[in-house]
Amino acid sequence: MKPTIVMVPRMPEALVARLRERYTVLGPMERSTPEALPAGAADAEALLTMGSLSTGAALIEALPKLRLICCYGTGVEGVDRARAKARGIALGNAGEANAASVAEFAMGLVLATARRIPQADRFVRAGRWKGNSVERMPAVPGLAGRRLGIYGLGAIGSRIARRAEAFEMEIGYHNRSRRADMPYRYHDSLLGLADWADILVVSARASAENRHAVDAAVLEALGPRGHLVNVSRGIAVDEEALCAALEAGVIAGAGLDVYENEPQISDRLKALDNVVLTPHIAAASDSAQAAQQEVLLGNLRAFFAGEPLPSPVPL
Repeated sequence: MKPTIVMVPRMPEALVARLRERYTVLGPMERSTPEALPAGAADAEALLTMGSLSTGAALIEALPKLRLICCYGTGVEGVDRARAKARGIALGNAGEANAASVAEFAMGLVLATARRIPQADRFVRAGRWKGNSVERMPAVPGLAGRRLGIYGLGAIGSRIARRAEAFEMEIGYHNRSRRADMPYRYHDSLLGLADWADILVVSARASAENRHAVDAAVLEALGPRGHLVNVSRGIAVDEEALCAALEAGVIAGAGLDVYENEPQISDRLKALDNVVLTPHIAAASDSAQAAQQEVLLGNLRAFFAGEPLPSPVPL
């Protein structure tokens, strides 16, 4: 008899077909709440979800046989880890599967905001470019020699740093602790990193502890020629403070792939010309998606075989 698993979000059809070869798959669910659980969920031993969705205590308790929560992607911020630990439930994610994809997208946002690429596209489409003699866009600083501050030098952040080296940038970072294996300049506070940096990239793993870590004070420290890029989670940035900073010229611009209340995006952000907005697609490359799916399948196979998870998350 196949083990039963519950799938909260709608997942790629090819992945679901592979899951059905080994498991009885229930779902997707309309929302991640106990009352939305499909018939037969009481027999589920594994729950497939995403970090951006809530996997709260009530949902966990509504699944009496649950022994594994598996997140598609790297985020686990929506999981009530204390409740999972108390129940002896294992937690897995995609580990470093999408790190390269997210890092390259982060550099795309760095280029887009610092070099004003979307604004240049609009300038041309509006018919404003008449050659250099009538009107041209103002010059902006390049990336070479500028300071890139990385908040969170993990799997993604370290890859961003290596890519930024190719642009001849000076690199600093803030982590909970210094990384002895990395040659970059360490800052013992996020505020200090922002004060030093020209461009601040947020790649820290989202959690309750770093909610609104990038606040008004950090943005003020980044300064009027500074740019913010966020490829982590929206909760890491105080969005109201960011809107105010962009509107008032406290910082020069921003590139955002994540937001506080996805998929809703603030009308204030959408009205601004100095922010680049993308729909949470940093990991939406063929290679990253394929890798994430393999890790998810690997976590499930290992769990039901009684083996250690390939990509566990400590509780």
